[in-house]
Amino acid sequence: MCKLLTYQEKIVCKRRMRFPLTMYLIIFVSASVVFYQYHLSKAWMISHNNSQQFRDLGASSVEKGANYTYYASKNIRQAEPFSINNPHIPPLYIITPTYRRPEQLAELTRLAHTLMLTPNVHWLVIEDAQRKTDLVTDLLERTGLSYDHLLAPMPEIYKKKKKGPKPRGVSNRNKGLNWIRQNAKNGVLYFADDDNTYDLQLFKEIRYTKQVSMFPVGLITKLGISSPIVRNGKFDGFYDGWIAGRKFPVDMAGFAVSVKFLLDRPKAGMPFKPGFEEDGFLKSLEPLEPYELELLAENCTKIWVWHTQAKRNEPSQPLDFAKYNNTNLVVLKHILV
Repeated sequence: MCKLLTYQEKIVCKRRMRFPLTMYLIIFVSASVVFYQYHLSKAWMISHNNSQQFRDLGASSVEKGANYTYYASKNIRQAEPFSINNPHIPPLYIITPTYRRPEQLAELTRLAHTLMLTPNVHWLVIEDAQRKTDLVTDLLERTGLSYDHLLAPMPEIYKKKKKGPKPRGVSNRNKGLNWIRQNAKNGVLYFADDDNTYDLQLFKEIRYTKQVSMFPVGLITKLGISSPIVRNGKFDGFYDGWIAGRKFPVDMAGFAVSVKFLLDRPKAGMPFKPGFEEDGFLKSLEPLEPYELELLAENCTKIWVWHTQAKRNEPSQPLDFAKYNNTNLVVLKHILV
């Protein structure tokens, strides 16, 4: 463009061309800075809002009957509310019998934090007691889970039994079954004792149970495991440390039941027969044969639930109130039992 001009004119021409280029460069750099700051600010706002959401979840109690829970994805900053009536995710009804003991609050806390990572769950915590334990109520309110806190004391006839094992948890579980019959229409129920350890994968798999699903349970009896036997991809019996002539020799944590399947069997329930609770309940779901079971956990090759059982602790020694009155130890002693 400046080739036909004199030397002086070329200098002027080049200066004129350099000015707009410099101006365009300044505009480009300024725009880039503004664009970067905008996205940096936006990212900070998203992170701040999500962090606040989790702080609110932990700090505030949820109104009873709110019917929702939170699902934490792989990115812990993301949280999505799930309704108990969400048609895209079948609800899970977790029945947990419990009773007052030194380990109660610790084990319920562990299970609660597992369920807080599980979407669309309703927790039925049922105490073998005449009145609700305030510490359990407080824990349930703080979790933000959808729940019902119920009572189902063991009948006196079994409580006064002096010899042999007692049918613990039976009245609790039957209370949960009755609640489901009155309040649920679909989904899946699962008996989750508070002294077990659960992999989140378990809840993902049992959610789509059509009738009755089964899977292995680890750390149980001298065999170390209770599980259906699978040969060539098909059911071939049961492996359990105590068969005892049972049709379904399985552990309480080793099966899940469709709510619709239960509702079609109004007489189904759990017998007050120590050692035969699981077998009696599954037989009451007749017609049901072992070969009809849905085998989960990759054809029963994985363990998603463990019968860990906390070491039984003796009651704590009495507190010397003359020495420690008006201290925090009075409150702590109440928690420790």
